[in-house]
Amino acid sequence: MTLVSSWGLLKKTEHNIYPVADRLQRQFLQSEHLGDNRTFLPRGNGRSYGDVCINSGGTLLWTGFLDKFVDFDPQNMTVTVESGVLLRDLQRFLVVKGFMLPVTPGTQEVSVGGAIACDVHCKNHHMYGTFGCNVKSFKLLRTDGELLTCSSSENAGFFKATIGGLGLTGLVVEATLLLKKVAGSWINAENIPFANLNEFFDLSKASENKYEHTVSWIDCITGDGERGIFMRGNNSERRDCELLKGSINFPFTPPFSLVNSLSLRLFNTFYYYAQSLKSRPFWVQYEKFFYPLDHVGNWNRIYGKKGFYQYQCVVPMSAGYDAVSEIQQQIAKANEGSFLGVLKTFGRKKSPGLLSFPVHGVTYALDFPNRGDKTEKLFRNLDSIVRESGGRLYLAKDARQPKELFELGYGDAMNEFIKYADPRISSDLSRRLMGF
Repeated sequence: MTLVSSWGLLKKTEHNIYPVADRLQRQFLQSEHLGDNRTFLPRGNGRSYGDVCINSGGTLLWTGFLDKFVDFDPQNMTVTVESGVLLRDLQRFLVVKGFMLPVTPGTQEVSVGGAIACDVHCKNHHMYGTFGCNVKSFKLLRTDGELLTCSSSENAGFFKATIGGLGLTGLVVEATLLLKKVAGSWINAENIPFANLNEFFDLSKASENKYEHTVSWIDCITGDGERGIFMRGNNSERRDCELLKGSINFPFTPPFSLVNSLSLRLFNTFYYYAQSLKSRPFWVQYEKFFYPLDHVGNWNRIYGKKGFYQYQCVVPMSAGYDAVSEIQQQIAKANEGSFLGVLKTFGRKKSPGLLSFPVHGVTYALDFPNRGDKTEKLFRNLDSIVRESGGRLYLAKDARQPKELFELGYGDAMNEFIKYADPRISSDLSRRLMGF
């Protein structure tokens, strides 16, 4: 048994690790190496924050060896890869050939299987939707050995349940993804400081038709808590390619969190004014634009041995201003804050995934050090705001939401999803929220 945690480092629990190395191998679940364990969970690179990638006391089907490129079809703008391939490696392969994935999350250290399971989203939801909107098909291995080819027209129920299905329908072993054309590795970007939420919403509305990528950093520590930086951009017509090399690494886990009111205030003030200097349009390499934290290895360690939570919610657009404003007030009242308060809007493009998180509205994501009861008290207050606004929390980031809030946000879809769940697959999250 091996101790395993999620990216949030909130807990480490024992698991049996079983590496899956052959996408066509159907009988590995009967392997003698698994012993008499009867619960499984697919796991990619483990970058989920909460307990969605944890199966305490059970077996993790690790996909790190499913790292093969199967087919690249530039004419039809598709690529087929095994599910353990990291988005980082896939993007670097594609960009020099004039293509990119239409949707990637805020880190490229995510496996293709994990991106499907969490139905990740990007800064361009208003144009391309979620990752699952750009999946053409995949092969799903069930724990009884059945291998299903799934698409919108073949095994469509499993297709919808697996996209955003948190790994609970089976093991995705291979996927064919749609691509978009790009000239090179550059983004034409622009940073616009804003002073309040009204300006944020005005900028969002004015930018969505002209800019593919829109997102905001918002300062939640200053007291008024509404200033921020609106970032927008498009893929550049600049044709050269530059790939970044090297990164710095946070070398150890301190006994206490380095994120506190003083460090937050200093960082947020510096970040606001530093980004405000980039108010003129500029070129930026795509990795710096999309994945700024990836160049700091093991950055999660700065939160100390107790780990951290990411709280990400979405609320309908009609409730967006009031909900975000009230969330800001609750954070200030609790004397808490986040380095990276990310605020953006989701468009109307609907994901095929039954349990997919994005809906048309406003999403807000924040990281908080784990301070026990104090942090949980803040989360209960934020839960009330989300509940009253008709919103929901992102399951890929969650580690503690009450079952009642989950059912309000996902209940109707959950009734359909349960038909496709694999009876031998389970996670800490599924047991906590879904009962299996």
